[in-house]
Amino acid sequence: MGIRAAHWDDWTLERLLGAKAEQRQRVSLVVPARNEAATVGDVVIRVRETLMETVDLVDEIVVIDSDSVDDTYAVATSAGARVHRAAEIRPDLGTHPGKGEAMWKSLFVTTGDLVVFMDADLHDWDTHFVPGLLGPLLTDPAVQLVKGFYERPGADGPLEGGRVTELVARPLIALLFPSLGELVQPLAGEWAVRRDWFASLSVPTGYAVELAALVDTVRARGPEAIAQVGLGTRAHRHQALRDLGGMATQILAAALARTGSAAISATGDVVLRQYLRGLEPLERAVPVLEREPAEGWL
Repeated sequence: MGIRAAHWDDWTLERLLGAKAEQRQRVSLVVPARNEAATVGDVVIRVRETLMETVDLVDEIVVIDSDSVDDTYAVATSAGARVHRAAEIRPDLGTHPGKGEAMWKSLFVTTGDLVVFMDADLHDWDTHFVPGLLGPLLTDPAVQLVKGFYERPGADGPLEGGRVTELVARPLIALLFPSLGELVQPLAGEWAVRRDWFASLSVPTGYAVELAALVDTVRARGPEAIAQVGLGTRAHRHQALRDLGGMATQILAAALARTGSAAISATGDVVLRQYLRGLEPLERAVPVLEREPAEGWL
């Protein structure tokens, strides 16, 4: 049995609400955000109005502010989210920059049995993302993790899943983790997971959190523990190619760690050297740390 595929409208909202009530499940929407003041408010408002105030599908919306220097915190608060700065959550456990760190820290300030993650930089999307991602978790007890996939407006073709996806993640999966080869968009930021399962996983503090969770889930529970759901259309801003190099480094580091490689720096950083023009280098330290499973501190 492979990875199950579905479409967001395979379940009616009434069916999901009934399953949620029968199983006595709580749902948390977690939005990791860094300098997303322009878009995070719309994400929070639309989900709150549609899925909290109109129906009782989502129990809480939590924004984890990851070292923003803009008005992300204020905008998300005004929109009705409960907002936490990642660095201030469990300070006894230290703090690190990165998306995965924000998601790992969210386990200490949320109460949902099911956790839905959504990026804060969404454009051209709709609130059906949330029930779509919850569908497999509420209707199949074997499913531990659900990935979203979608069409990307403006992409050059059907294979344009993102530059890091196509140039790094998909080749890695083909070479090292072929059981994940059915996934359309393995690095999608819209996904859902059972809280206790996510708490049992080692979590990279940076952008490798999605790939690491998939690899660890398929190895421990098999492909039947993963589902993917078509969400329609989703757009977001593109990042500079130079920044994508750091993301790719983190994803490669997580993959190497899961194949037993000892190539990762003992300091938790990898020095990435890039060249802007000629022999003029730009060096930066890329964090490749991983958090131990959160379950030991919850």
